[in-house]
Amino acid sequence: MSPVVVLVTVAAYFLLLFAVSHVASRRTDNTGFFTGNRRAPWVVVAIATVGAAISGVTFISVPGMVVDKGYSYLQMVLGFIVGYWIIAFVLVPLFYKRNLVSIYGYLGERFGLSTYRTGAWFFIVSKMLGASVRFFVVCIVLQALVCDPLGVPFWANVAVTVGIVWLYTFRGGVKSVIWTDLLKSFCLILSVVLCIVFIARNLDLDFAGVVDAVGGHSSSRVFFFDDPSKGVYFWKQFVAGIFMAIAINGLDQDMMQRNLACRDSARSRKNMLVSGVMQFFVIALFLLLGTLLVVYIDGNPSLSMPEKSDEIFGLVASHDSLPPVVGILFVLGLVAAAYSAAGSALVSLTTSFTVDIIGREGADEIRLARVRRLVHAGMAVMMGVVIIVFYVISEDDAISAVYTLASYTYGPILGLFAFGMFTSLRVNDRIVPFICVAAPAACLLTRNLLFSLWGYEMSFELLLLNAFFTFALLSVASAVKSGRRKPVTESSL
Repeated sequence: MSPVVVLVTVAAYFLLLFAVSHVASRRTDNTGFFTGNRRAPWVVVAIATVGAAISGVTFISVPGMVVDKGYSYLQMVLGFIVGYWIIAFVLVPLFYKRNLVSIYGYLGERFGLSTYRTGAWFFIVSKMLGASVRFFVVCIVLQALVCDPLGVPFWANVAVTVGIVWLYTFRGGVKSVIWTDLLKSFCLILSVVLCIVFIARNLDLDFAGVVDAVGGHSSSRVFFFDDPSKGVYFWKQFVAGIFMAIAINGLDQDMMQRNLACRDSARSRKNMLVSGVMQFFVIALFLLLGTLLVVYIDGNPSLSMPEKSDEIFGLVASHDSLPPVVGILFVLGLVAAAYSAAGSALVSLTTSFTVDIIGREGADEIRLARVRRLVHAGMAVMMGVVIIVFYVISEDDAISAVYTLASYTYGPILGLFAFGMFTSLRVNDRIVPFICVAAPAACLLTRNLLFSLWGYEMSFELLLLNAFFTFALLSVASAVKSGRRKPVTESSL
């Protein structure tokens, strides 16, 4: 694909992105940046939430996932729907009742300052690493398609792209994020649907032919009940999907910030329920596209299956046997997914650091705006630095380790919220940070022991185990605290 075509596609999307952001960010104050003034229409937020759940890595990886895992991902997405119901009826009313700007404020009310900041720091570290890795993958694609042919170094690529993300979120904050996520959702769904149409036409398949081709292909298997030790086993994926949705949507400031922008909890609840169902069908489209990509490669002598399944979508989309518009749609979807996700992460990181770590929520409007802008710029610089570091150490094992680390950080957050909401026990606030570090360490040890002794592969249930260890250690700590209370004597009455 010509780098000029890619560059024009990216530039056109940026112009549209800035136009939407400019309209959304008009007359935005600090409250608008953090919460959107709680005036966002719930239907808009629901559609935006679907796009928000899809990153550039998802856009590239999910179609290729069918090669080794079939449609097993839908088992987890079914769990997501149940998780969204729990978020809608348990967490959303809790956060709205307390009128929280940052959801980790609940931990401060329930436990104390150390726990509050521990939850916020776990979020900040995981979100910075996760968002940077996802953005890194897209920067690599753009480097190969555009920057290398034009002689542009990687650091310049990162500086420009992160600078664009910083610029379009500078004023509007979550208001810009919601409306640009709406644009992202539209571009993603349009690009996937049109890619399916063009590939099906090239394969001489009508609608019925696509249904037959996909339904009869070995990669379209959805349910896996045969081997509980495997990562794709249904109940492991389904149950983990429930708690994964709660952790990465309900207990993640990035995702909840847009949900808390609705006028009230009732509207936010509608958003969660509708977006959960919509996400199932969008993911199904990605997987259906994946099967068609495999069929296309198998039927084209000039194509061969790449070593990495992540490369399947890009390989087929850029091939000469398909019209150039397919490659343009691929770039459009990839850019839409990547930049919107990075912008959302940047806003949530700014909000959490300003409100949770610095504690400037109650400052006057001018001073708070100054601090917010400095934090926003600092987070953008940090994201750029982390991306460049990934480029220097860009081995698959290093990136996989970062993803694993990011997934571990949600376990303690889930454990903290569960302990706070479902018990009335008190814990020494100062030891909570140590518990939240000890739990992932115990989880890692358990994972390695299970695999070395019985060959058991832990999948997303790692999150549950991590949360369980956190909950258990908090329970032990609360019992120790209760046991150390001074007995009530006659002299103390």
